[in-house]
Amino acid sequence: MTDINNVKEWLQEVEHPAKGDKNIVELGMVENVEIADGSITVTLAFSKHRDPLAEYLIGSSKAAIIRNAPEGTKVEVKTVIKDEAPKKKPGLDLGFEEIAGVKHIIGIASGKGGVGKSTVSVNLAVALSRLGYKVGLADADVYGPSVPKMTGTEGFMPDAFLDGEKEVIMPLEKYGVKWMSIGYFAKPEQALIWRGPMACNALKQMILQVRWGELDFLLIDMPPGTGDIHISLVHDIPLEGAAIVSTPQDVALADVEKGVNMFRNESVNKPIFGLVENMAWFTPAEHPDEKYYIFGKGGGIRMAEKYSIPLLGQIPIVQSIREGGDNGEPVALSSRPDGLAFISLAEKLAQQCIR
Repeated sequence: MTDINNVKEWLQEVEHPAKGDKNIVELGMVENVEIADGSITVTLAFSKHRDPLAEYLIGSSKAAIIRNAPEGTKVEVKTVIKDEAPKKKPGLDLGFEEIAGVKHIIGIASGKGGVGKSTVSVNLAVALSRLGYKVGLADADVYGPSVPKMTGTEGFMPDAFLDGEKEVIMPLEKYGVKWMSIGYFAKPEQALIWRGPMACNALKQMILQVRWGELDFLLIDMPPGTGDIHISLVHDIPLEGAAIVSTPQDVALADVEKGVNMFRNESVNKPIFGLVENMAWFTPAEHPDEKYYIFGKGGGIRMAEKYSIPLLGQIPIVQSIREGGDNGEPVALSSRPDGLAFISLAEKLAQQCIR
């Protein structure tokens, strides 16, 4: 039978990344535990200053209990403020101050997973930086953050500090780009079991609580699909528009249509700057002039023509792109043909945004 000591033991799995990896129990953040009728309610205590990792700690606490509690247990995590300041309206009190210096906020979207959207996002950010632009990238794929791996920044911990009464997170800087990801605050093997609203709040913190400074472009690597997070981004973040990534085969392009229709829906109404056809063909390293159209030929071109959107670029399948992502060294850093393909893509996206 589950008792309070069991729950507190489970919650010792939840470490506060900004507190020397101490867990929330030893930090005294577990204010109360209630167990009744197949349900567990935990109350976490925060100081009057909003912890920049609050949503992460709430989600991780709930996930730790769900992993250990008997199947079917209802779990709720509440919060309470100690030394409470004057009450504010419910929800995250986040304004646009930290993105005031950002000229263009661009979503990198895809209709389905597995099309290389994150690979395109990371390399596009690096390519824009190589062209002389000031660039940041926010990894909004809260369920599968891959930016830390692809940039060789796994294990890094962003600094957080108090500016007046506002908590601010500093992005990491590498390859001339400012990076932010929920992956910096979770262990690589940790699954984030979050419902839509919780994920949306965490995402807003990853964007609106980060001190980006002056940027020409802030790219947002969006999760695949057309769900809650996308709607939240559009309504709560001043997203200027989007670029859509797809592969050439019909099953991927069918989902691209859903993405196009979402951004063009009257309740969203955001411009689509263009389509990126990833994995357009396979080129062996030993035979750079050969092309093998593994996923079909010209699908991206036809889709771009159908919806009257620019085809920003066609990115081939080459071993070096995969290796660069695995090794944390984006291929866009190189001047080989694969790297130059992303430079060309960056040039065309910049033209669409700045014209």
